[in-house]
Amino acid sequence: MGTDRITVVGAGFAGLTALRALRKQSREVELTLVAPRAELHYLPGTIWIPSGKRRREDLILPLDNFLRRNRIRFHQASATGLSEDGRLLRTDAGDVQNDGLIIASGARFLRKLPGIEHAVIPCEGVAAGEAIRDRLAALDGGTLCFGFGTNPNEPIAMRGGPVFEYVFGIDTLLRRQKRRDRFRLVFFSRSQAPGQRLGERAVEMILDEMRRRGIDTVLGEKPQRIDADAVVLERTRIESQLTLFMPGLTGPAWLDNTALPRSSGGLVQGDAQCRVPGVSCTFVAGDGGSFPGPDWMPKQAHQADLQAEVAARNLLRALAGEPVEETFKSELLCIIDSLDGGLLVSRKEGRTRAMRPTVFAHWAKAAFEKRYLRRYR
Repeated sequence: MGTDRITVVGAGFAGLTALRALRKQSREVELTLVAPRAELHYLPGTIWIPSGKRRREDLILPLDNFLRRNRIRFHQASATGLSEDGRLLRTDAGDVQNDGLIIASGARFLRKLPGIEHAVIPCEGVAAGEAIRDRLAALDGGTLCFGFGTNPNEPIAMRGGPVFEYVFGIDTLLRRQKRRDRFRLVFFSRSQAPGQRLGERAVEMILDEMRRRGIDTVLGEKPQRIDADAVVLERTRIESQLTLFMPGLTGPAWLDNTALPRSSGGLVQGDAQCRVPGVSCTFVAGDGGSFPGPDWMPKQAHQADLQAEVAARNLLRALAGEPVEETFKSELLCIIDSLDGGLLVSRKEGRTRAMRPTVFAHWAKAAFEKRYLRRYR
């Protein structure tokens, strides 16, 4: 038998963690990364772009050295399809054969809300953080609106934490610039208790912090549309000079050209071992997967890393003909940063912890970023 060839699709958190875990477990397998660019975009750091604490070059890391050190072949392309047995990945730069596959190509934002083009989607990339910075700097005053949505067919497919960070961080920034009194900040949500997956205690702390900072809330109303100068809810119209809105998530478009099993929300179906049912030696990790677990299981980098490590080890077991039994942990760990502090939330099976904002949590978030990125520099 020849050397096993493993392809990983995606250069985000899940994809790179899977590659590291694969190489750690085996020096022999042939690894190929398929992605549009040999770069890691560290999106959690974009919350600090408006304040100048981070710049583009701080958050986009070339992966050439990492790939060379770990003997990983790079196939610069976007995935476009997959053979029915999973052994041939189709891309816009040619087909890539594999003996094992890990799908870590992330998710895409649903754009079904009318007028979504008038909003900035914070986690869409570094350019989104720069757009928020530039538009905020150009404003002399007015109303700023912040909100997030979900996938109606899969409510767990959402990411709201960064919106809380932007609303708190921009409030802090405007205060530092001594122009907070010229702005009205409004957070809106269809839920009466936004951020429920963080736990009841965390929701109370978040809403208390908004009240303390003078951030208005409009809760329990479903967004109807976003205009160039307003957010229109079921009963309320809010004038807005800048709207930040995070839609729900679904699978990337290339999945439509595959026979992979999908969830009701359009994500790749994965089991507790991160296997894609019905397709041998094919695994999924990260935001683009739909997995069994608690209803608070997050779409965040930490959870993607946990899934990717398990997917990598289980794929090697599958290729070796061994039982695939290791399951990933469901774990929420986040710091909701506000430039001058951070609210720490952790959640595991049977335990939820939320700590009121402290400057130490802010420092811890920055230290974690530095440590996380060091392995790829």
